Order: sequence, then C-alpha cells, then structure tokens
Amino acid sequence: MFQFIKVLFGTDKQLLQETDNMRKFLIVGLGNIGAKYEETRHNVGFKILDFLAEQEGFSFETQKLGDVATFKHKGRSILCLKPSTYMNLSGKAVKYWMEKEKIPLENTLIITDDINLSFGSIRLKTKGSDGGHNGLKDIQNTLQTTKYNRFRFGVGSEFGKGKQVDYVLGEWNTDETKQLKERLQKSSDLIRSFVFSGINNTMNQFNGT
Repeated sequence: MFQFIKVLFGTDKQLLQETDNMRKFLIVGLGNIGAKYEETRHNVGFKILDFLAEQEGFSFETQKLGDVATFKHKGRSILCLKPSTYMNLSGKAVKYWMEKEKIPLENTLIITDDINLSFGSIRLKTKGSDGGHNGLKDIQNTLQTTKYNRFRFGVGSEFGKGKQVDYVLGEWNTDETKQLKERLQKSSDLIRSFVFSGINNTMNQFNGT
C-alpha cells in the first residue's frame, strides 16, 4: 500500500543529496513501458540505461511518472529516468523530475532512437528539431524550447512506405543484436563523458563513432 501511495503521489524528498545544482545530472532514456516493447528499436533509450545500470550496479525503482535510479560518477550525482508516460507524453516526466531535483536544463540528456541514422550511429546535439519523433516533440512542447541535449541512437530505416511504425516497434534483427552490446558500451561511455567532461568535449569525442 505504501509503495502504491508513493508511486501515485510521489515524495517531496529529493533523491539526489547534492547541494550544488550544477553537479546534478538527469539522463532520460525514452521508450514505452511493458514487456512487449522491451526489445523494440523504439525502446533503445530504456535499453541503454539498463545496460548502464548493470555496469554501475544500480537498480531502478518505480516512482511518479517513471522508473528512476541514482548513481555517482567522479563527484557528480546522476538521476536516470525511464518515463512511464509512454513515448508521446515524455515531456511530463522530464519536466517533473527536472523541477523536483532542481537539475539545470543544460545538465539534462535525452536518449532516443533515430531512423535518420544508420544502425548504431551516434549523434549528440545541443539543440534542433524533433525530427518527427513524438517523444522529442512532446519534450519540446512541454519545456518550451528546442535547446536541450539529445543523444540520438541510429536504428536505420529499413522499412517500406507506410511501415515506419511497424519498424520502430519491431524487434532488433539478428545482425543488430550481435552488434548491440558494443554499441551499448559506447553509449554508456558517452553518458559518463557527458557528466564529467561536458557536452562539447563529448560531441567531439563520440559523434560519428
């Protein structure tokens, strides 16, 4: 019962104990909740955070508007978020946790799939359009800005006319699955770099790799 109440109403207590807001970071992996979406291309944001959790030894807990977890990296405090709002309402969860934990916009990173990039390609940007991605579109509308950090993970565009939804909600093929672990490792390294070295250094190091 207590867990249900906590999930429903949240808690006023901040999860990050850091008092310097500039040393707080929010890493958001976009996806859809539910077992049927776990291995789909659209859920690569969730998958990257799950891989990071395995490496860093933290676990997610269901709270208001998403599953959250915290860890520290080189003196920085990081909150990881997997929104439970479904993709099209991602902005609500992002805004709630940014405000609750007092995390600056420039210390927030959104991880999403991108059909405009070949499989496994990495592109980190500090601003831009939503590119037709419903999750990014809702974040942009909710935050009222296009200037936020986004990490686009390429999933390719091997689909026919009118088949985009089926493709992104489809599961990884055999070749992609074989390559995925190395790409998840690269993605985890990118997150650590973003937290410690900053967005510009991370873009220089990882974009195009």
